[in-house]
Amino acid sequence: MKKLLLAMLSVMLIAVLAACGGGEEANSESGGSNGEGGTVTLEASNYTFDQDEYRVPAGDVTIDLKNIEGYHGITVEGTDMKIDGEGSATANLKPGEYKIICSIPCGEGHHEMTAMLVVE
Repeated sequence: MKKLLLAMLSVMLIAVLAACGGGEEANSESGGSNGEGGTVTLEASNYTFDQDEYRVPAGDVTIDLKNIEGYHGITVEGTDMKIDGEGSATANLKPGEYKIICSIPCGEGHHEMTAMLVVE
């Protein structure tokens, strides 16, 4: 009886370890393990993003927002991606162009604080 219980616990432990391991490739800059999607980092300063355009392959797209100067958030039009302050958001995106706008009023130039996310 003890041998059977020990064998069952060993199998369960192996199953748990197998399910939790090996996920690092899915979070790489180039995208998931099947080569789809990717990650872009937006650096926000007062009234501007560090780039006018960001490109990423279609699939699971992650945006990391970093506030370099001021306090900003983003909304990506046509998606449910929204970040208030620094953070990340992920969505499965089809090819197209998506407008990124600053969603937190940051001063006089706030309305011009936009960029484009190009999903290829």
